[in-house]
Amino acid sequence: MRLLISALVLALAGTAAHAQEPEKPFVPGVRLTTPWTDAAEKAAVPLPEYPRPQLVRKEWLNLNGPWDYWGGKGAPDALHVPANPPAFPAVVQKVRVPYPVESRLSGIERLGEVNLWYRRSFEIPANWAGQRVRINFGAVDRVATVYVNGTRVGFHDGGYTAFSFDITDQLKPGANELVVAVFDPSTGDGMVGKQSLKPGGIFYTPSSGIWQTVWLEPVGAAHVARLDLTPDVAKQQLQLIVRADADAEVEAVALRDGKPVGRVTGRPGTELTLAVPKPRLWSPDDPFLYDLKVTLKRGDKVVDQVDSYFGMRSIAVGVVAGVPRPLLNGKFVFQFGPLDQGFWPDGLYTAPTDEALKFDLQATKDLGFNMVRKHIKVEPARWFYWADKLGLLVWQDMPQAWDAETNLTVRARTEGQMREIVDQLRSVPSIVTWVIFNESWGDFEHRRMADAFKALDASRLVNTHSGINFEPADQGKGDLIDLHDYPGPAWVNWQPGRVAVLGEYGGNSLRVPGHMYRPDSKCCYLLYESKEAVTKVYVEQAARLREYAATQGLSAAVYTETTDVEEELNGFFTYDRQVQKLDFAQVKKANRALIQFGR
Repeated sequence: MRLLISALVLALAGTAAHAQEPEKPFVPGVRLTTPWTDAAEKAAVPLPEYPRPQLVRKEWLNLNGPWDYWGGKGAPDALHVPANPPAFPAVVQKVRVPYPVESRLSGIERLGEVNLWYRRSFEIPANWAGQRVRINFGAVDRVATVYVNGTRVGFHDGGYTAFSFDITDQLKPGANELVVAVFDPSTGDGMVGKQSLKPGGIFYTPSSGIWQTVWLEPVGAAHVARLDLTPDVAKQQLQLIVRADADAEVEAVALRDGKPVGRVTGRPGTELTLAVPKPRLWSPDDPFLYDLKVTLKRGDKVVDQVDSYFGMRSIAVGVVAGVPRPLLNGKFVFQFGPLDQGFWPDGLYTAPTDEALKFDLQATKDLGFNMVRKHIKVEPARWFYWADKLGLLVWQDMPQAWDAETNLTVRARTEGQMREIVDQLRSVPSIVTWVIFNESWGDFEHRRMADAFKALDASRLVNTHSGINFEPADQGKGDLIDLHDYPGPAWVNWQPGRVAVLGEYGGNSLRVPGHMYRPDSKCCYLLYESKEAVTKVYVEQAARLREYAATQGLSAAVYTETTDVEEELNGFFTYDRQVQKLDFAQVKKANRALIQFGR
């Protein structure tokens, strides 16, 4: 472990390690509140819901809430960390976990906190005695080192993936101390997405530190670490791999409406085939989910048990009337949805509540869309749960690291973290497309990366480069050929074997005084004077998309965007989710007419 930590630390070291850090609150725009801000600020335990819906254990302890915080000037280097944590000052601030320290909801609200130190105490429930205890982090941006009772227990690099450590041997009766050191320079040598130290225009305020739920859970010495679930509709079965470092037997049972429909036993780490006869297929029109119970046994003794779910659906490229089309469950479905940035004026990367997290997806569904493109961010597991439950096809972008274009060390680390993202999300039914690169941001080796993603996950479509017109020439790899056009839409014909999609268009903007992050903002694309005007152009654009679907083989489109974000004013909602900016009845009618194409 020490050698691994040393190697990673050396690879991560850079000029930003000792950057100057401000002490004053960071309030660059209007402090907008959402309908959920007040509830989040008053919650004793923010985001109390179980955070991992596809791998659920009944016993757990949520560690969200107030922690001690040490950041800003004078905070120790959080990258080159000692074996034991430094002593905190006698007087420290309080931070509300899991909201980024730049956000209002964190209680810190400062930009540029490179070195962040968190501390809290906890006690292990008495009924956990005799079990192993793991600490789980949904995500920490960007490099985290974890200490329990003064001992370093683990290290994780990457701001978008979950990680977990066994802390049993460090625990003691009564109160235990947990310290987390986080290094986050928000620079291009790591995945940053739309975060920028100089936010403005189409780039936004960074989100540093712990930004997803932290929790404890008891497990057996043998326990399930991950489930890899791949539906095979044609064969009426689910391919299942139970990731567990254990000498045990797996039993998996699929349930439909509470009744068992299939059962399989086998060994952890091997591919098991679970029969799902006459499957009810998952789709946006019928987002049906099967329950799944997975048990680890040694003889007759149960050593671990988890609950999960899966959806039976297929996604592929097929030819319809001579045109390559995306086929959902064997049928062409025009995929249409908004670009979803996943930012909040009160919580930045972190939605204030689970109800808020669901809101954007429910609104997307209510507007008549059947798809959403999650833009350069990986959401918490509960976001994907809601997409699965509500029935929205998801295009999942990979966050970019700008320096990966030229720095081979950064490139290798970025590719490794992309693989971690795919592994973490590979069982999510709603995800149908991986988007590797966006508009040449931090991109590299397109053809090789297209093949690498197909080898990693052949069950989904690969969009190697969203916005091929940002390259001198399309490199001709991947299942989709993807153009961006603002305001658009415009299109070129499909290519043999590749589906034609419009990965971004629109950006129709409207100012709504009193609900703008920047009162003087005029960003971006075309600015309209009224709700009626922006609705009219939206409906006209949707009609042109239908024409392109019929005449040029267009099969999917992504409208920019779900909500306003900071200076951007082109959402269906204002940034605070308080105002509907278009006539939603007309939008829904236009959307449904487009999606019905080909049916």
